[in-house]
Amino acid sequence: MRVAVGMSGGVDSSVSALILKEKGYEVIGITLRFHKEVCDETRVCCSPKDVQDAAMVSQRLGIPHLTIDWEKLFEERVINPFIKEHMEGKTPNPCAVCNREVKTGFLARYLRQVAFIDKLATGHYAKIVEYKGRKLIARAKDLKRDQSYFMALLKEEDIELLEFPLGDLTKEEVRAIASRHGLEVAQKPDSQDVCFLMGKDVGTFLMHKVGKREGVFIYKGKVVGKHNGFYKYTIGQRKGLGVALGKPIYVLDIDPEKNIVYLGDEGELYRDWLILRDLNLHLPLSMWDKPKAQVRYRNQPVGVKDIKKLEDGKYKIFFEEKVRGITPGQVCAFYEENVLIAGGIIEE
Repeated sequence: MRVAVGMSGGVDSSVSALILKEKGYEVIGITLRFHKEVCDETRVCCSPKDVQDAAMVSQRLGIPHLTIDWEKLFEERVINPFIKEHMEGKTPNPCAVCNREVKTGFLARYLRQVAFIDKLATGHYAKIVEYKGRKLIARAKDLKRDQSYFMALLKEEDIELLEFPLGDLTKEEVRAIASRHGLEVAQKPDSQDVCFLMGKDVGTFLMHKVGKREGVFIYKGKVVGKHNGFYKYTIGQRKGLGVALGKPIYVLDIDPEKNIVYLGDEGELYRDWLILRDLNLHLPLSMWDKPKAQVRYRNQPVGVKDIKKLEDGKYKIFFEEKVRGITPGQVCAFYEENVLIAGGIIEE
């Protein structure tokens, strides 16, 4: 079997390549370069240094390594939509979009055509399982590291092209494997940020792109402060508001046209429904049985009470309990028994 491994220069993708090589597969290392800027060495951000690390590991493993420059593609499909969504007052999930549009689903289809690969493997913590007669993505053994949520927007047909060699390993086990085999990246720090932010916070990144957007904070109908960019804030945010009212207050809503950030009390953040656009089904709705929905990466899944299709092709999802901080632009992923069955973008 001919398997390409998406190699970021980190320990996870390096060990994925190692595992597949030891299984006797024909392995090719593939690294995508999204920018040429060198970032802080304490961060992992797809920089030239990371490309060098991926090439170094490939050489040690004795596998060919190719670098593809997709800077323009990445900008068009990930960065520009990220900026656009923020300017609409939403909080997008660029990693989930990237997995569909660039580095996982799209890359697998691209390599199938140009390099005749059988599979694309990545260092994501997730699994491919058989469920209800289909190949689907499931949560990894290491639930603290599980990244299946970020696969929710992948096209159903892409799943058969993917492998996740780390699905049954913990992070500690992965680093131990790398150390035993003398891989120089064994203790390399994990990436904690969105790669193209280059260590900046989202607000600073966007301000450099679009400039200031001075506006006001409103609480209970009254102006209680000023801000210089509504795009710096997200639903449920408490810290960094710069507004003192003698009690905790949170972002409830954002109006980009009027440049208003609405504040409120925590109890106002809870809703038992949302409207979803671009529902992406890995399993047909007719086969769903007691699904649970996860509205953000670190949120606990909640039971789904009902799903109604709206006239505009969107879906209204009703939950069995109220959920805190449902945020337009974020991904809502659906699971059954830890198996990913669908995902979509929260509209409201």
